[in-house]
Amino acid sequence: MANEFFDSSLSLEEAFFRRKDAELIALQRKLEAIKSTREALSEVSGIHNPKVLDKLIELDIAPHILTSIAVVPLIEIAWADGKIDDKERTAVLEAAAANGITAGSSEYLLLENWLKHQPPAKLLEAWLHYIEGVCETMTTADRHSFRSDLLERAKKVAEASGGILGVALKTSPAERAILKKMEQAFS
Repeated sequence: MANEFFDSSLSLEEAFFRRKDAELIALQRKLEAIKSTREALSEVSGIHNPKVLDKLIELDIAPHILTSIAVVPLIEIAWADGKIDDKERTAVLEAAAANGITAGSSEYLLLENWLKHQPPAKLLEAWLHYIEGVCETMTTADRHSFRSDLLERAKKVAEASGGILGVALKTSPAERAILKKMEQAFS
């Protein structure tokens, strides 16, 4: 009877340690995947700030999505009133083309999806972190130029279908709030 108890306790102990080993192996694989994703994001974006990269990972931003992140504020402005009309869609696609996103590319397909289905709010948060990291790699002059260019494109999207009879108040309060958030991201 003592041997049975001893054998049983050894089996329980072995099972416990096998389970712990499996948990540690799974954790190690997850950490390796995060490291690999962090390195890929850094390579694609030029961002080296680990806090920014970790935040992008936390928000589920994969390296293949990163190129499309640049146009997220344009998408947000287009969706500001809860729907996108043809003029806004055209303005976003023109801005994306100016950003190097070409028809048929994976970035373009993602953008088209965002134009059909409003993306989650975390996408704008990811953009804010992306801008923080990208701005760290730029000179002051480049950052100002980038900011001006992006804000000009965003205003074109905001004004695309706005206004009373196309004349007054071309941007809505929601669009102005997004534009303000964009400006503050560069501060």
